[in-house]
Amino acid sequence: MIKKHEIYKKDKWNMMTVEVQGRYIVLREISDQWGEETHTFMSRPALMHWAQNRFPKEDFEGREDEWRDMMAAFKQV
Repeated sequence: MIKKHEIYKKDKWNMMTVEVQGRYIVLREISDQWGEETHTFMSRPALMHWAQNRFPKEDFEGREDEWRDMMAAFKQV
């Protein structure tokens, strides 16, 4: 059974989805600058570690609510 989670979606190009495929967690990051990147994780802690490194809180100064919402979405996976 595949469970799909939407982390964020700004338009049809700037979005991030996570699919739980059995014991694998597959993250697809699509951006208008870089195209599509796919990351596969074996555990939720590995996913959270990647998310906190990919989206450091310092990059969201003045937009802390956006960062909190994104981290909450990752935690719900």
